[in-house]
Amino acid sequence: MTEATVGTSTDTAAKLLKEGKLVAIPTETVYGLAGNALDTDTVVSIFEAKGRPRFDPLIVHVASWEKAQNYLRDAPPQAEALARNIWPGPLTLLLPKKDIIPDIVTSGLDRVGLRCPDHPLTRDLLSRLDFPLAAPSANAFGYVSPTTADHVRHQLGRKIPYILDGGPCRVGIESTIVGWEDGQPVVYRLGGIGVEQIESLVGPAVVRTHSSSQPQAPGQLQKHYAPAKLFYLGDIDQLIQQHQLRNPGILSFRTPYPAYRNQLVLSPSGDLHEAARNLFGMLRSLDQSDVDAVVAEEVPEKGLGRAINDRLRRAAAQHP
Repeated sequence: MTEATVGTSTDTAAKLLKEGKLVAIPTETVYGLAGNALDTDTVVSIFEAKGRPRFDPLIVHVASWEKAQNYLRDAPPQAEALARNIWPGPLTLLLPKKDIIPDIVTSGLDRVGLRCPDHPLTRDLLSRLDFPLAAPSANAFGYVSPTTADHVRHQLGRKIPYILDGGPCRVGIESTIVGWEDGQPVVYRLGGIGVEQIESLVGPAVVRTHSSSQPQAPGQLQKHYAPAKLFYLGDIDQLIQQHQLRNPGILSFRTPYPAYRNQLVLSPSGDLHEAARNLFGMLRSLDQSDVDAVVAEEVPEKGLGRAINDRLRRAAAQHP
């Protein structure tokens, strides 16, 4: 396939999707690799383009809570409360699915992850379609998620025909995933909505975010979001000394390391929203530099910091 076209035409994107093609789409979280969620062959092509194992389920994107009803058997009142308050936004609801959603989308599980993305181009695109979009992150499986159209082009540019360019993602990390077990809210993935906000709407929630083999929700695998280079997480100075790194790539929260040539600061002001927005882009930049290894530190474990640390820990699990 020739190099993907990059553009801003939702007409072009809709035409290709209706033909069963894949299109990269912008969301507020990360770019997604989208296809018709109701067509099994299209969904298979998503797994193949990413190199994603088929036991890792996909998230389905819809235009609204009302549209979501077409694909759900039932939903607890708490799910509607979250959707009404947060959608469109970085929240995925894991709920019992109707048979119209193919089993391959959910890896054979009886629940589907649904969300309504908060990006004007993708919301316009969804309004032009009579089917929802399955859309995991638009990158090779396990690698750093894409937050710009150029990130997608670099990884998948020869595997898809079109990239809908909506600019840099403003949240920068994936959606929070919430489901229910015996009436209890469960957070299966930390993400762009803090647990505190979830609990303010539906009460105490259990956080259960990792799975080594058969995930119950997308994004639960322990090793994920990893750069190709060696990646260490902890005290930056100690790690550089411990591993005798001559040319480290440093990713710090707010403290600069001017003695090193390749050093990036997630948020000099200590703003966790800015840090989340910068995380994947900075990881990708360091990974593409000439560093020996990437050395990072955790951020404060509160609000969006919990989701940032989750991504950092899983990147480090690739290279313990």
